[in-house]
Amino acid sequence: MASENAEKLDISFNTASDTKQQKKEWINLSLRALSFFATASATFIMALNKQTKSLVVATIGTNPLTITLTAKFLHTPAFVFFVMVNGIVSLYNLVVIAVDILGPQYDYKGLRLGLTEILDVMAVALAASGDGAATFMAEIGRNGNSHAKWEKICDKFQEYCNRSSVALATSFLGIILLLIVTVMSITKLFKLNRISIS
Repeated sequence: MASENAEKLDISFNTASDTKQQKKEWINLSLRALSFFATASATFIMALNKQTKSLVVATIGTNPLTITLTAKFLHTPAFVFFVMVNGIVSLYNLVVIAVDILGPQYDYKGLRLGLTEILDVMAVALAASGDGAATFMAEIGRNGNSHAKWEKICDKFQEYCNRSSVALATSFLGIILLLIVTVMSITKLFKLNRISIS
C-alpha cells in the first residue's frame, strides 16, 4: 500500500516536472523566434536603406547648380558589417529553431545543448560588435565630429538616418532577446550537470 502511494507520488511529481520543463522550452523557443525576427528585420531594413537627394552646391548667376547624391548602407563599411552580422545571427537562430523542433531525437548525450550555448555566446558577441560599429557611425552621421572636422549628414538625409536608427534599435532588441535565451539555456545546462553529478 505504501509502495503504491510512493509510486503515485513519484509519477505525479515527474508529470509536473515534465510540464514545467516543456513550458520553459517553449518560452525559450519563442524568445529565440522573436530574436530571429528582430535581427532579420534589422538586416532587411538596413540592406534596403537608401535615399537620393538633390542638393544645391553653388549658384552661377541666378541659376542654382545642383548635384544628386545617394546615401546607401554600402557606402559605410560599418553598416555593411552590421548587415552581414545580423544576417549571420538570423540564419543561426533559424537553424537552431529548426534543430530544436526537429532534432531532439538525434541529440547525442546532451551535446546539442552544450554546443548551442557556446554558439549562442559567440552569436551575441558577433551581433554586439556589429551593432557597436554601426552605432558609432550613426552617431557621426547624426552629430558629426567638430574635432575631426567630420560633417553630419542626417540634416540632409533624414529618412536614411531614421531608417538606420530603426534598424539599430531592432537589432539591439534581437541581441537582448538572444542574451536572455542564452542565460536561460546556460542555467538549464548547469542544472542538468548538477543532477548528473549527484
